[in-house]
Amino acid sequence: MASHSSLMPSDAIYHWHTLMPDKVLVLLESDRQHGLTREQVLERQQRFGLNELEDTGGRSGWTILLDQFKNVMLIMLIAVAAVSAILDLRGNNFPKDAIAILLIVGLNAVLGYLQESRAEKALAALKQLASPVVRVIRDGQLLEVEASDLVPGDIFWIEAGMQIAADGLLLEAMNLQVRESALTGESNAVTKRAGEPCDVDTPLGDRLNLVFQGTEVVYGRGVAIVISTGMRTELGRIATMLQSVESEPTPLQQRMEQLGNVLVGGSMLLVALVVIGGVLITGWNQFESLLEVSLSMAVAVVPEGLPAVITVTLALGTQRMVHRHALIRKLPAVETLGSVTHICSDKTGTLTQNKMIVQAVYIDRDETNGCHVNITGDGYDPAGEFHHEGCVIAPETSLVLRRLLAGCVLCNDATLKREGSDWSVLGDPTEGALLTLAAKANIHKPTWLSQCPRIHELAFSSERKRMSVICKLNPSASKNLYLTHPYLMYTKGSPELVLNLCTHAQVGDRPSPLTPEHRQRILRHTDQMSGRGLRVLGIAYRELMDIQINDSTNIEQHMTWLGLVGMLDAPRPEVKEAVVRCRQAGIHPIMITGDHQLTARVIAEELGIAQPGDRVLTGQEIEHLGDAQLDEVMGNVSVYARVSPKHKLRIVQSLQRQGQIVAMTGDGVNDAPALKQANIGIAMGITGTDVSKEASDMVLLDDNFATIVAATEEGRVVYTNIRRFVKYILGSNIGEVLTVAVSPILVPLGGVPLTPLQILWMNLVTDGVPALALAVEPAEPSVMQRPPHDPQESIFARGLGAYMLRIGCVFTILAVSLMVWSYHYAATTPGDPERWKTMVFTTLCLAQMGHAIAIRSNSRLTIELNPLSNPYVWGAVILTTILQLMLIYVPPLQEFFGTHVLTAKELGVCLGFSLLMFVWIELEKLFVRFAKRMGWPINVSD
Repeated sequence: MASHSSLMPSDAIYHWHTLMPDKVLVLLESDRQHGLTREQVLERQQRFGLNELEDTGGRSGWTILLDQFKNVMLIMLIAVAAVSAILDLRGNNFPKDAIAILLIVGLNAVLGYLQESRAEKALAALKQLASPVVRVIRDGQLLEVEASDLVPGDIFWIEAGMQIAADGLLLEAMNLQVRESALTGESNAVTKRAGEPCDVDTPLGDRLNLVFQGTEVVYGRGVAIVISTGMRTELGRIATMLQSVESEPTPLQQRMEQLGNVLVGGSMLLVALVVIGGVLITGWNQFESLLEVSLSMAVAVVPEGLPAVITVTLALGTQRMVHRHALIRKLPAVETLGSVTHICSDKTGTLTQNKMIVQAVYIDRDETNGCHVNITGDGYDPAGEFHHEGCVIAPETSLVLRRLLAGCVLCNDATLKREGSDWSVLGDPTEGALLTLAAKANIHKPTWLSQCPRIHELAFSSERKRMSVICKLNPSASKNLYLTHPYLMYTKGSPELVLNLCTHAQVGDRPSPLTPEHRQRILRHTDQMSGRGLRVLGIAYRELMDIQINDSTNIEQHMTWLGLVGMLDAPRPEVKEAVVRCRQAGIHPIMITGDHQLTARVIAEELGIAQPGDRVLTGQEIEHLGDAQLDEVMGNVSVYARVSPKHKLRIVQSLQRQGQIVAMTGDGVNDAPALKQANIGIAMGITGTDVSKEASDMVLLDDNFATIVAATEEGRVVYTNIRRFVKYILGSNIGEVLTVAVSPILVPLGGVPLTPLQILWMNLVTDGVPALALAVEPAEPSVMQRPPHDPQESIFARGLGAYMLRIGCVFTILAVSLMVWSYHYAATTPGDPERWKTMVFTTLCLAQMGHAIAIRSNSRLTIELNPLSNPYVWGAVILTTILQLMLIYVPPLQEFFGTHVLTAKELGVCLGFSLLMFVWIELEKLFVRFAKRMGWPINVSD
């Protein structure tokens, strides 16, 4: 027995799959017949802990809520509310401005909290994969214990239907098949074998002597010794990777943070200039008035309605995406989709149909020449044609082809089903493809089974790599196939093995002895079909006069070769066009699959993801590359094959190190770390596990790559609209700030024209309602004809900052011109001398209505736009105008907001000044057209 110091429970230290069971029993100080002693179990539970996945914990709800108040704009508003309340209370006034500001601060904090508070449930979903109870042998007794109590060295039983409770090395395996899709992503069950060590570099999915926690036993039984528990299991390593991934802020979140810093910094600078300049000019006597000006400026600079508008815009985007079969789990992901530069997609089910389809059949034309027959059709729908050398052929005219197709349905355990217009398969997809092939030639399984009932079967196994059936022929079937014996045996399986059982080959209407040259020709064509990424089966038959069931295993000899059948999980027909759209949009599609590199290459080339001769990088090659080397080769690789979970994670991280915005698809538990690391994690809605969905930002409801491209288009539309209403809102805010800033200079005795409450009204209602309408502006035709915007670009990039400053200055000129005129007008005409403030307030609000109508397009005039393409804008303008008039003419509102009644003439003047904003923006569009015709360099915001 080895000492305790020799105990090595981690694969990271010891390669268990390379060892024989006896060696593992010695290393883990266990006994095959008696298991561990109670003392050993207690000592190891102390040493290794419980067999559970550990949660490192995340932010609590209170932490998330408090984090909302770290926003620099909210902090400034809280400070403004505090100062405003002090000033109001000193003057014995009700602090309505302060209360209104704090309500807005609270609303924005709640919106932020709701966006971020969705707890990560990926680890909880991982924990559910462990079996709750397991049978073990301890102290020579068979016991049932909690899975969490398992320790390295425990001997445990495995049965069909259970989930494996820990990683183990098999001591016994009886027809044991385990589905490991949770770890490897491959849906086919793996046949496990005990006592067969693997090479050190054997991929996880090919370690047939090991079983892994969280995988499902579908058939057979076995006995294993625990080699790893808890976070040391393969599932635990995924949990470790999952929890080590830190969520990065989205491009939109980064831009909004930048926007807040710029606005607050600019506001503080302007406030300082106004207060210091005012004190120097007027002295300390006007300090309180200057402070009121500063408060109004500070409120004016913060776009209080922007967080709500962005949240609603993203929510509307999610609703539109649902109609396009994409479910968004995290709101900021909507905008991030518009910045995606790389889409890393799994192959099976996303790029392909997840349906095996026979592409080609190879039969012998004569002793020296073969005949390739190509098959058309999609999925399991038995509609298609047989083509040879460009011509359609009738399968019934070829005896060898007819016999081969009959073998496809007779040597077959699957069933082809039809529900409405949809066809599906009950059973193995490979056998389903054979049924569909035969049905295209009007050879249907129910009919042929009635004519050729099966009387015996030699089942497929991983050792035999073939399946054989013996059927009794009735006269009709004998006549159809030109057979004279009462019994017929069909065999299908590995071409090399089936060919070894054959002594003849069907050539035309007669068997011909197989020569070495003929065998080499068949094997050569097998290699050619495999090189095209096809899964190839060989089919043969033998006529029998009589059979001895007890000695049936010796019947598989002296067979007659029929031909080769090559099948493929065919690409989805719509994906090729989606890949083209990706290329046009400047997005780089990448295939990442656990499948063989030959198959991956064929699919990638057919879809246009890769070009002939492009490099395919395998997981084994990635294993030997450092991060710097991987970064260097990434730009030349579009296909990754035979990859493991950690390889997917490294690929995503490599792209992100190069400044790329990455969308990553996945369905298995093994995909969860990469999904969480990616800028956009996309889980499969049909085949995806709960773990992958919880780790993702988006769920594909139809598991289709084309849906990702459609969602990306929607993301671009959302980001374009966000930029549209950001410049709409901030153009107004800049105008408000500048108007308030210059008012003490132009009308030094008149006070501030806008109160904080009025500014809040403008920012929330007269800015916010039209901004919501602009959020549903339809996509422009060129949205997918341009490259993605630089994810690192500023929110002010591409002319947006210049536009906001320019429009803000126009607002200021209009408002100040009206302010000067209305101040003197109100002072020299009967009525309330303070009504000039209401005229300035109303002009700024109504000018925004013209701004909203004109900003719908950056290049087209309003009269060139279809007014029905976005009726919400017109509705928002009408509603907001009515609300603004209510503030002037409804007494309770008038009193609360501090407005004054305007005459028809005064209201007409406000409307006239407001219309100038609309005219200005339309003239800008005409100027841009002229500048472009003249070839002048000009930067226009989009």
